[in-house]
Amino acid sequence: MKQFFGMSQHGDLKEAARGVTRPQFIMLLSNGDQFEAHVKELEALFPGVPSIGCIGMSYDTRVVEKGVGVIAFSEGVSAAANVLEEVSVMPVKYIDRLERDVKAVGGTERDTVCIDFCTGNDACVLTTIYSVLKRRNISLVGGTGDAGKVSANGRVYEDAVVYGIIKNQNGRVKAYKENIYHQMQNHRFIASGTDKTKYILGTLNGRPARQVYQDILKISEKDITTQTFKNPFGKLNGDDTCIVSIKEVQGDALCCFRQVNDSDVLLLLELGDYRAIVKNTIGKIKHDFPNISAVFSVNCLFRYLLFTQEHYMQEYLNEMSALGRHAGFVGYGEHYNNRFVNQSMTCVVFE
Repeated sequence: MKQFFGMSQHGDLKEAARGVTRPQFIMLLSNGDQFEAHVKELEALFPGVPSIGCIGMSYDTRVVEKGVGVIAFSEGVSAAANVLEEVSVMPVKYIDRLERDVKAVGGTERDTVCIDFCTGNDACVLTTIYSVLKRRNISLVGGTGDAGKVSANGRVYEDAVVYGIIKNQNGRVKAYKENIYHQMQNHRFIASGTDKTKYILGTLNGRPARQVYQDILKISEKDITTQTFKNPFGKLNGDDTCIVSIKEVQGDALCCFRQVNDSDVLLLLELGDYRAIVKNTIGKIKHDFPNISAVFSVNCLFRYLLFTQEHYMQEYLNEMSALGRHAGFVGYGEHYNNRFVNQSMTCVVFE
């Protein structure tokens, strides 16, 4: 298969799509002002080609912050694109669409992946989607777009998740997740006073969450929302740790980017040697895939901000490009199989 990435920093879709020939699946990453117009224009340029889109930044060796990016797969791909609607209420109502698409593509664990863009309620959405994918052990990679809008096959949707089922006809696929954080000392907490609908974390071991966070890190209240770049929480999920980013302070509570429940076990995390961790991820991918056709990745907005702050973002993109054709987008939350995580990188590699 082949992966194409085209971009226009000033939002010219025709410029971004120049060079796309006989695409079999397309992803659109646009800006908020032009998204709906770009969705219609993309469908007019490539009528009937399965496509999904969202509002967000894209990249290959450069980042497109406010323009438009196009990622197209061709030469050996079978794909279907569709949407599950009403994700805040009942996404399972539309699950037969996904079941039909998986069956039509004929995917297997070895050669197929699901890529999704979501408007919200991610944890519920992923549980719903994975109820179908797990029957064939098909992996999922994706993320949350901006402004509550996504697109599928030339139509814009709100309160929805759009997905592509992509089968590599010429080799394997495999999904990866990268975590650049580890537990800080022995800080371990039981969460309480939570509000699942508003992602509120009230208390940690019976003390106000805001105060606990400030006392441990010795920071002021105004520094909390940037300190989370280096010290997010981690939610234990079996043998894995799902990162929980802090969104804002609400009184003595913390509002997070993902749901925390009463009695959840949380860890305080700290930033590791991210340069070494990235090199290790790249080394593992090269070991698993001597011949790589493409890599599609989703990086968290907070990783993007951290790497930019540390003057590492360009170096990071250059290192990932050593794998071959690498492209992706910056999300507000990352999806890995049935898990909704923050401050992570997820990716899928095509042989």
